[in-house]
Amino acid sequence: MKTAATLIALATGASAFTGTQPASRSTAMRAAMDKMDGSIDLRGKEFKFDPLKLAETYEPFLPWFKECEIRHGRTAMLAVVGFIATDFVRIPGEMYSFEAIPKTIDAHDALLKSGPMYQLLLFIGLFDFIITAPAAVAASQGEREPGDFGWTYFAPKDPAKMQRKKDSEILNGRLAMCAIGGIATQSVITGHGFPYI
Repeated sequence: MKTAATLIALATGASAFTGTQPASRSTAMRAAMDKMDGSIDLRGKEFKFDPLKLAETYEPFLPWFKECEIRHGRTAMLAVVGFIATDFVRIPGEMYSFEAIPKTIDAHDALLKSGPMYQLLLFIGLFDFIITAPAAVAASQGEREPGDFGWTYFAPKDPAKMQRKKDSEILNGRLAMCAIGGIATQSVITGHGFPYI
């Protein structure tokens, strides 16, 4: 009896990971979703996730959504590396030392009191005002691809390889956005640095 119950539980649990195709989708949503980067998964099957139908409802804002996803993904990838690296290496200066800030998770509050976080806010705000806002407007008007700042010196010349790199960036960015939340949560819960257990 236990064996049968175990097999049934495993079979129903495994069905949660199989892809299903919705019965019907509107043509506008399909067209909008076909323009989205990162709409494939590692199995080679189509993977288009838009349960709130934002691509259909707010189609004029689709370049802005893509720009935001790429930017937040890039920021999250840097944040994951930075969060882990600061458990081992710090930049010079007494206020950044391991004695002043023993755990990475405490750096935000400690540096907010001493001032460097305000400088960081100022620099990010200036970058958004000078670079991001005009780039987002240009992407919305179709003058540039979302996330493309023209830094393609090391990029592959083959368009298929370049598309594969773009898809990898989207998928890795999505993973990093989940990972940084998990790293911060685990660090707060355990009170330890890397590997956060």
